Amino acid sequence: MAGWKSFVAVGDSFTEGLDDPRPDGQGYRGWADLVAGTLAARTDDFRYANLAVRGRLFDNIVAEQVPLAVAMKPDLVSFAGGGNDALRRSFEPDALVARFDRTIEKLRGAGADVVLFRWADLTGRMPGGKMLRPRVDLLNTAIEEVGAKHRAHVVSLWDDAEFANPRLWSIDRLHLSPVGHRRVAAHVLTELGIECDPDWLAAPPPPEELSWVSRKAADAKWATQHLAPWVKRRLTGKSSGDMVTAKRPELAPLRDA
Repeated sequence: MAGWKSFVAVGDSFTEGLDDPRPDGQGYRGWADLVAGTLAARTDDFRYANLAVRGRLFDNIVAEQVPLAVAMKPDLVSFAGGGNDALRRSFEPDALVARFDRTIEKLRGAGADVVLFRWADLTGRMPGGKMLRPRVDLLNTAIEEVGAKHRAHVVSLWDDAEFANPRLWSIDRLHLSPVGHRRVAAHVLTELGIECDPDWLAAPPPPEELSWVSRKAADAKWATQHLAPWVKRRLTGKSSGDMVTAKRPELAPLRDA
């Protein structure tokens, strides 16, 4: 397509924009806003909606966000989900993959170009990484196959070795930093055949070198401030997004991305 005039992003915290604070301090920006801003600069009357909400499981994304996205009739849709499911003991891969296939078929059938993501490897920094790795591999394989089947754009973050650099991730070790979001935006635009800001793909500085004592102190702080609350939410059946709504619930002219 020569130019997209509307873009709807659906998903969880990855797409909502955590942890890339907006310049004005009001909420988060993230890769989807950066992509929308670049697309808006190329066409008049560009419209954009970001329906993503942190903590959403795959079935919630499909039930709550996908019907809204289809009703908006956008030219372009990004879909990223399933990561939160893979972190849960109740993960059911066969059912998720089957529904994922039907969901992308629905979005493509509505006339939208679709962007999908093969996940970067977080398993080396996450608790239970050995259990998580086969699940990530399964999801990435399904994303590749479904993308090819339905002629979607597949952005492979897995193949970018820079995502092993902690500077691309926030202090919670799960969400992207501002540098990480810019890099994702660059990959999306490149996949769409659109030139991006070259700084977005520039290699970040190497990780900070810490002593053994400093590393252990950082790990302890992370476990207290981020891991423990995450475990508590899992045990109580709560989500970080229970009280959060989409930041752009309507397909509207882009003014501030």
